[in-house]
Amino acid sequence: MNRRVTALTRKRVIANFPRRPLDSHKGLFGTVAIIGGANGMVGAALMAARAALKLGAGCVHAGLLADSPPAVDLIQPELMLHDASAAMNLPDVDVYAAGCGLGTSVIAQKLLYQLLRRNMPLVLDADALNLIARHADLQDDLRDRRPGTVITPHPGEAARLLDCTTQQIQADRVTAAREMAQKFRCSVVLKGAGSLCATRDGKLFVNDTGNPGMSSAGMGDVLTGMIAAFIAQGMSADDALRLAVHLHGAAGDALAEQHAGIGMTASELTDWARYLLNAWLDS
Repeated sequence: MNRRVTALTRKRVIANFPRRPLDSHKGLFGTVAIIGGANGMVGAALMAARAALKLGAGCVHAGLLADSPPAVDLIQPELMLHDASAAMNLPDVDVYAAGCGLGTSVIAQKLLYQLLRRNMPLVLDADALNLIARHADLQDDLRDRRPGTVITPHPGEAARLLDCTTQQIQADRVTAAREMAQKFRCSVVLKGAGSLCATRDGKLFVNDTGNPGMSSAGMGDVLTGMIAAFIAQGMSADDALRLAVHLHGAAGDALAEQHAGIGMTASELTDWARYLLNAWLDS
């Protein structure tokens, strides 16, 4: 097996980011819909949606499973909030992301089943991955997808997807990342120190940005929203994954340089990611 691993660099990941024409309008930059936010976990879906908006998607919807979801995000009122079932029937969505606070209820399973069978790009995180690990039919649906699909497991979720232990995943992360990409025929980031990005065609990339301060709630939700935003703007699933992973870690590093290594929050990281993306494009 070819075990070559290529390092991600700023120059490499930003190269295919689409430039905006002078006569731009929001319709050119895609519509993202985030499905998640079950009871007690609404914040996860909102953080993903805010990240998608701030990283450039033209429009962002959040479909929430909570019994009494908010009607508006008072911090980010530009977002459009819906009941999760209603969000499944929105017109003109370019990419869905599912899993952020999704839960593992029967309703969540049914929504994921529907998403896997849709002919559009899809980003899957957290409970979406836990559901897939539990249900063979969902695994088959994931394998059968043709549009770009990205999964974003941490080592525990990867262990469930590959039916092994977390220790086995960490003992050979390169093999684990490649096995998930091959097994599910999708793009994969195996998160952690030195996140590994495996593409559908067998290429593997390692990311060296990021730091221990990023070990806090919501970081994965933000990454999911960033990947979805870049796909919505026209990047391939593989290119969107590589850019989001490298930029996500770089934003964490920028925060650490501001002496925010302890107590770093995902919401702060989103703003730094936006700043760095624009700086990289201007340089």
